[in-house]
Amino acid sequence: MNKKQKKMLMRILAAAVLLIALHFLPVTGILRFLCYLVPYFIAGYDILLKAGKGIKNRQVFDENFLMAVATAGAIAIALYEQSGDYTEAIAVMLFYQVGELFQSYAVGKSRRNISELMDIRPDYANIEQEGNLEKVDPDEVEIGSIIVVQPGEKVPIDGVIVEGSSTLNTSALTGESLPRDAKAGDEIVSGCINMTGVLKIQTTKEFGESTVSKILDLVENASSRKSKSEDFISKFARIYTPAVCASALALAVLPPLVRMFAFGLPAGWEDWIYRALTFLVISCPCALVISIPLSFFAGIGGASKEGVLVKGSNYLETLSQTKIVVFDKTGTLTQGVFEVNGIHHNEMEEEKLLEYAALAESASSHPISKSIQKAYGKELDRSRVSQIQEISGNGVTAVVDGRTVAAGNDKLMDHLGIPYKSCRSAGTIIHMAVGGHYAGHIVISDLVKPHSKDAVAALKAAGVKKTVMLTGDGRKVGEQVAASLGLDEVYSELLPDGKVEKVEEMLRQKSEKAKLAFVGDGINDAPVLRRADIGIAMGAMGSDAAIEAADVVLMDDDPLQIAKAIKISRKCLGIVYQNIVFAIGIKLICLLLGALGIANMWLAIFADVGVMIIAVLNAIRALFVKNL
Repeated sequence: MNKKQKKMLMRILAAAVLLIALHFLPVTGILRFLCYLVPYFIAGYDILLKAGKGIKNRQVFDENFLMAVATAGAIAIALYEQSGDYTEAIAVMLFYQVGELFQSYAVGKSRRNISELMDIRPDYANIEQEGNLEKVDPDEVEIGSIIVVQPGEKVPIDGVIVEGSSTLNTSALTGESLPRDAKAGDEIVSGCINMTGVLKIQTTKEFGESTVSKILDLVENASSRKSKSEDFISKFARIYTPAVCASALALAVLPPLVRMFAFGLPAGWEDWIYRALTFLVISCPCALVISIPLSFFAGIGGASKEGVLVKGSNYLETLSQTKIVVFDKTGTLTQGVFEVNGIHHNEMEEEKLLEYAALAESASSHPISKSIQKAYGKELDRSRVSQIQEISGNGVTAVVDGRTVAAGNDKLMDHLGIPYKSCRSAGTIIHMAVGGHYAGHIVISDLVKPHSKDAVAALKAAGVKKTVMLTGDGRKVGEQVAASLGLDEVYSELLPDGKVEKVEEMLRQKSEKAKLAFVGDGINDAPVLRRADIGIAMGAMGSDAAIEAADVVLMDDDPLQIAKAIKISRKCLGIVYQNIVFAIGIKLICLLLGALGIANMWLAIFADVGVMIIAVLNAIRALFVKNL
């Protein structure tokens, strides 16, 4: 709970304590009235100020104005009857503020600036001067300068490699699961991480025009275009408030005038003003202003118990209208972990082929090499290996047990003049040659999460019309994963701005009522998470930037939870609509009875407090979501 919420809670408690104390205080007359004004203003001074500002700015009819008029009406009735009972006006204001507190707490604490959390933002650039590396601000580096990027550092500015070779982790930019090899002459973009060798790069852009800056700009600007549901109470008050106030005014003025001028009867001003004030008290929307936020609050609480964190009631409402779900691939539908999932061999035994591959790759720290060593699963005798040579971008050659072994891609086989067999499987293909002859190949790929296929099926069962996957991986990999999961569409080889463009295109094509959700986990997903109608992040393994940019966070990274989150939101909205229909229906009946003079203050209290209690009890049902 933040400071503002704590302050509101203290005001509510202080006003409630004073209200109870005044009930036992033996004071009467004007002194009693002034004493009761103290808790009234403690509880509702901000509401009265907002109502006053609304009148001043000619935006009169909102929920603040209605609350001010209704509570003032309750006080006026007490003064008129000289009953000295001002409890109702204060209680009405207290109930309203409790509802506001629920709403404020449900929305949650404010997000920090996304750009501060973006791990791809480089802190410095290395410039070599007189044999020493000097760290400078990337903004100060001019086009054409030579910068040095050491292993483990981020590339700060776009450029061309002029010296050195290395393996680059580009997942933060493209979401592509496989590291990329880079050598002299290759273009390199800012934001990727240098994993192995030292690189000297000649910059081709200023920092402000580099890829990393554009991604940060996408995140910051996408937020301003974020679609959000408008609060129901405000929309309702635009019609309800002026209608109630006009009706109350008409009830106070028109019948007495008709009696006087049409029938020559006494006006009976006191009776009709009393009816009008009763009418206003009945009209107080406590059931709505408390039960609606409480329904959302309960829905958010129920979802959190199931590992789905929703950052606010407006996102829960948007989630319930989701008809299109767009997925990132790596880390979202797949595990983001490389494993050997196929060994296609010729005459050599499968285990022997894997053993030769593991030994040849034993000196490498490359993720592909690690996955082969892990698949072999036995301790490696490095004394059996000699003459290891890594050929950048191609693979490795070595001598194992006196036999020449080559492990790498098709370029390595072409370089060695060894005919090889193509593989139709999607993933990274490691061709093997032993003693100068082709021995087979190993397929390494990112494994699909166990529940991904079920998650897609569950979404369609929940009424989602279209499922789409966006990925930075190659077309062959993307299409195979999409086909295996039953996705409707797939778009491959996309950079972050390409993902945003594709989502914006889908947003333009869909109907206004159908909402689009994007599900991702990486830093590169942050811009599109902000741009979608609803952003859903994987919380357990997702980056800080993705979690902060998202509206919904799945704490166990299980995509099956997406369909459950949608079901929870729909149950919650169903309860909200039930309360709306019930509260407004009862209010209209009681307003009619009040206008006819049948309803007294007891019925007014039922229409206010009684309806509120029933609506609150119904709202609590949103907590129970386990079996959805």
